[in-house]
Amino acid sequence: MDHKQFLASLSPEQCRELTETSDARGLAQLAAHLGAIAVLGGLIAARVPFWPVLMLPQGILLVFLFTLLHEASHATPFRSRWLNGAAAHLSGFAILLPPRWFRYFHFAHHRFTHMPGKDPELASPKPETWAQYLVHVSGVPVWISHVRTLLRNAAGRCEDSFVPAGKRSAVATEARVMLGLYLALILGSLALATPALLFVWLIPLALGQPFLRLYLLAEHGRCAHVANMLENSRTTLTNTLVRRVAWNMPYHAEHHSYPAVPFHRLPELHRLAEAHLKVTETGYARFHAKYAPEMGGD
Repeated sequence: MDHKQFLASLSPEQCRELTETSDARGLAQLAAHLGAIAVLGGLIAARVPFWPVLMLPQGILLVFLFTLLHEASHATPFRSRWLNGAAAHLSGFAILLPPRWFRYFHFAHHRFTHMPGKDPELASPKPETWAQYLVHVSGVPVWISHVRTLLRNAAGRCEDSFVPAGKRSAVATEARVMLGLYLALILGSLALATPALLFVWLIPLALGQPFLRLYLLAEHGRCAHVANMLENSRTTLTNTLVRRVAWNMPYHAEHHSYPAVPFHRLPELHRLAEAHLKVTETGYARFHAKYAPEMGGD
């Protein structure tokens, strides 16, 4: 059974329940995520005795706002349209990734999932040697990519095929606003002579990025280049904490099969699709333990 056959097997009632969005569920999840960031950020800013150690969990929470941006791109974490838009802009700004541009990028990824030459996620090859793996996991390439995207878009030179020509001026405006806000934050930090921007946000982001790279590599890494979403995407069975931080996106094959399902309904969709999943793994450590030995030398 492929994903289309699986979806066809669902009743109208099941589809209606699975795609029901909720402001309450979304706000509760958002409050928990942002609340943890605020608490850790406050402790770091206050320079409690163990504050440097807190920068790593702070960075993981910050960089995993990517999963909120991803979810908000589908307009599913909240019922209210304005909340989805606000969440996308907040999370995109926090991780230096323009949300409007990412939405077009991500929709192309869904349209051509894991299809070489068409899926924009495959524009940068997955690591196949130890050197490539270490560079990939470091997060350096993705930061360079984010900055280049912002600067290119702000200059009005966005030529990405997945961005409609009529929307490129809006993409340029988005990048210019983001760069202006970043500049204001930097100038404000300098004027106040405070390093809080570095220790609460930027350095933690850099520390957390490798964990996001490890997480994202499991979504499609070494999956088949086929049209079946139950086969070209991997569901990783992990613990509750990881699922909460990642907005239930470890249920990735399920998400690709039925993108209209909000994060809080994905566990239910998983129970329905579990018997039909082609690619699963019991944890991210196990995925990388299997991925790494297949890599070659330089």
